[in-house]
Amino acid sequence: MKVKLFHILTLCTILSTLFASGQDFSSKKKYLAAIREERAEKDIEFATSDKSPIAPADRAAFSGLNYFKPNPSYKIIAKLEIYNNPDTIKMITTTDRRPFYLVFGEAQFKLKNTDYRLTIFRNIDLMVKPGYENYLFLPFTDLTSGAASYGGGRYVDLELKNDGMVEIDFNRAYNPYCVYNKKYSCPIPPEGNFLNTAIKAGEKNFVH
Repeated sequence: MKVKLFHILTLCTILSTLFASGQDFSSKKKYLAAIREERAEKDIEFATSDKSPIAPADRAAFSGLNYFKPNPSYKIIAKLEIYNNPDTIKMITTTDRRPFYLVFGEAQFKLKNTDYRLTIFRNIDLMVKPGYENYLFLPFTDLTSGAASYGGGRYVDLELKNDGMVEIDFNRAYNPYCVYNKKYSCPIPPEGNFLNTAIKAGEKNFVH
């Protein structure tokens, strides 16, 4: 009887593990499909929209953006330390424009078994606009900057929540608009937001 019970429990454990693995596979598949769909939609927008950063004269030759292959390991949950008395700074940009940003807090996370910290910002003008109440801005550079990705760094949009955590999805890292068109003025990531690792995720450098 005890042997039979043991076999039943073992079978239940195996089935439970297989079920969990199946759920993980399904979730990963949906996530990767969502990333690919977002990228396809962005290509269409850049090729056809009046709001595209691609100059009208260059749109006919535009064949799409370049990306690293989506990798779920670059989607991470970070601890968000919100500063009690945040400073307001004039963000350095690619032009002489100096927009005001709030130094909102610090994201603390582990990636490739290494601990990292990145400063999170909020655009003073943008944060008071409807729909942007929870918008956070993460500019960064890494070991791919200037090679596989744009030398001036990339951005990740974040959402403020009430649980003290923030999701950072580097698969959604994107280039500043000045990469495509020099008429744009783009924030330059601060030196402290350099990641001493290759973030092989998100958008690659744009070749004109």
